[in-house]
Order: sequence, then structure tokens, then C-alpha cells
Amino acid sequence: MPDGTQKKPSRIQKRNRRVILDAALEVFSKQGYRGATLDQIATEAGLSKPNILYYFQGKEDIHLTLLSQLMETWLDPLVELDPDGDPQTEILAYVQRKLDMARDLPRESRLFAGEILQGAPRMGPHLESDLKPLFDEKCAVIAGWIDAGKIAPLDPHHLIFSIWAATQHYADFAAQVSVLLGKDADPHQSASDHLSAMFGKMLRP
Repeated sequence: MPDGTQKKPSRIQKRNRRVILDAALEVFSKQGYRGATLDQIATEAGLSKPNILYYFQGKEDIHLTLLSQLMETWLDPLVELDPDGDPQTEILAYVQRKLDMARDLPRESRLFAGEILQGAPRMGPHLESDLKPLFDEKCAVIAGWIDAGKIAPLDPHHLIFSIWAATQHYADFAAQVSVLLGKDADPHQSASDHLSAMFGKMLRP
């Protein structure tokens, strides 16, 4: 166009992009990046492979788009940790938010885990620029609570790692959880009660 602006995507184009990204999330979360193919994504989306390539340059472009969209959502629970709140209440609320995310966004959790297991080849810059400063900031908040005697003297870094491990397990290892607890079991409430009791006891000064 003469003024250099791009034509806005139509409603159908926006819909097709959403369909492709949702299909890709399903495929990547099950097959991993290396196991996923454009043919699988096209089949899941109900579109042709050339149609997929009309919207995205290839598999890596789709994967990067999903990861970029995920990053803000992934950081939000930690962002909400309030330095001015009651320390135990804030940390236990963070545990609950992470557990809720494991229940509500299991595919996104597995997408993120798969990328990290590969060494974060596409996500590395985001981890450095987005996650690391936020992680350091919240670790400093927790350290301040410890110094003030408001919670037990724990290593803030490993406390957060433990929260991630204990909550994301229910998404990343859902198949194993289903076998061990029974396919009809809903572990969310019992997991919430258990983690609240465990971290509550751990945090007590």
C-alpha cells in the first residue's frame, strides 16, 4: 500500500491462525518439537499443509509464536506475589495459582517443559530477558521476609523451584498421575490440600 501500512487480517484469517495455533499446541504438547510435523498440525487443524504455510513460515515459526504467547501467561502467577502482603498467604496463593495453571493449561505446561528439556534453544532469550529479572526480584522479596523473621529460613531460589516441581507435575506427568490415582480421579482438590499443608508447615517460622 502507498503509505507502507499492512492490510489488517480478516476475521477468517484471524480464525484460521487461532485454529492452527490450537492444533499446533495439541501436537507439540504430545509429540514434542522434534516429533511434531506440519502434516500432523495440518491434520489436527483440518487444513491443508499449503494453507498452514500461508499463515506461518514453518514449524519453528509456529512453535516460536506459541512460546511467545505463553511467556506472559507463564509469568503472571509470580508477578502477582505481593511484597506488601502477608508472606505465608502470598506464597501459598502462588502455589495455588501454579496448581490451577497445571489443571487449566496442561498443554501449555508440557509445551514449556518440552522446550526446557531440549535446552531452551528457542526460549533462551525470553528466559534471560523476562523470567530471570522477575525471578531475582521475587527471590529478593522472599529473602526480605526471611530476614524479618516472617517465614522460616529457606533458600528462596529452591523454594520457588520446589513450588514449580510440585505443581507442574500434575500437568507434565498427567498420564502417570491418572494411572496411579485412577482415570476417573480428579487430583486437584486433594493436591491443593496437600500442597497447602506441606508448604504451610515448611514456611512456618
